[in-house]
Amino acid sequence: MSGETAAGIVSADLDAIVDGLEADLDRLAGRRLLVTGGAGFLGYELVQAALRVNERGHEPVSVTVFDNFIRGVPEWMGEIEGNEHLRVVKHDIREPLPADMDDFELVVHAAGIASPPYYRMHPIETMDANVNGLRSLLEWSVGQQEQGRPVEGFLFFSSSEIYGDPDAASIPTPETYRGNVSCTGPRACYDESKRYGETLCVNFARQYGVPARIARPFNNFGPGLKISDRRVIPDFARDLLAGRDLVMLSDGSATRTFCYVSDAVTGYYKVLLRGGDGEAYNVGVEEPEISMRELGERLAGLGRSLFGYEGSVVLGESEEADYLVDNPNRRCPVIAKAREELGYAPRVDLDEGLRRTLVWYAENREAVDA
Repeated sequence: MSGETAAGIVSADLDAIVDGLEADLDRLAGRRLLVTGGAGFLGYELVQAALRVNERGHEPVSVTVFDNFIRGVPEWMGEIEGNEHLRVVKHDIREPLPADMDDFELVVHAAGIASPPYYRMHPIETMDANVNGLRSLLEWSVGQQEQGRPVEGFLFFSSSEIYGDPDAASIPTPETYRGNVSCTGPRACYDESKRYGETLCVNFARQYGVPARIARPFNNFGPGLKISDRRVIPDFARDLLAGRDLVMLSDGSATRTFCYVSDAVTGYYKVLLRGGDGEAYNVGVEEPEISMRELGERLAGLGRSLFGYEGSVVLGESEEADYLVDNPNRRCPVIAKAREELGYAPRVDLDEGLRRTLVWYAENREAVDA
């Protein structure tokens, strides 16, 4: 294994995000930014990237994180806790907003449960964060407007899951596709609450002028995604680093595209800072669309070169009865809208992203289950 470290990879990622936002920094620098769910996976680089802007000599971004810390306070947040431009507030977004809410020019609503095994275990909590928490923030934004302190950008993290299981003619999938989604199945708590959240954003934009923008993430991965998250890449990484075979909990034929986190976070900031009000944007990569078996084989190959891994990819079965119910067969976005309107241009290819991720997991092998 090379001498590359997890900290070095994350630092390079943060620099890449700030570099990718060079044309947008006048809309970010000097602003007060609220990130709900800022202790989670996407908050990992969302929060740190904003603070990295300050290190470049720009007018400081002030970052406030709301999180209920149900999964504990992550180590990385403890490491930056003393930053003069960071405020961390323990708050559950399902509850009424704090009475002493500060003014914010920028709001990112990323709070919620995104891992399928966990949102299936906690469906009501999932819906409450995606609907009630979002509604509270949108209504607060209307109040800010009425008081002459308007929000300049509001980002709702939706999901590619709002498309459900698209028909073959709709893959790659554009934002105009309306979806093939069950409203009663085991994934519906997540899929349908994200769909309704988008409807809230669109109508608050139309009726009240809230600058609500919508991001639809497509299978993000990388540093910050806990090894205990129970999505496919951390599951494979956990097996690999333990020297076990990589266990697929399906026949391995389902396909996805995977977007490395620094590219994704750059895209999310672009949606926040310059997206159209009430507009949705796919954020991901268009290729390669690969099967879960091929993903496992790529990780096993990287594991061999990095750590001398000797295992194989094998078939297994989930203990969860609903694990594969309504699971999409394919997932691949059209990202032309984000490219053309926002200048979104992902740069990290899959193998490089997987390599960086394995190096990061090698130093972050332990994580408390959610």
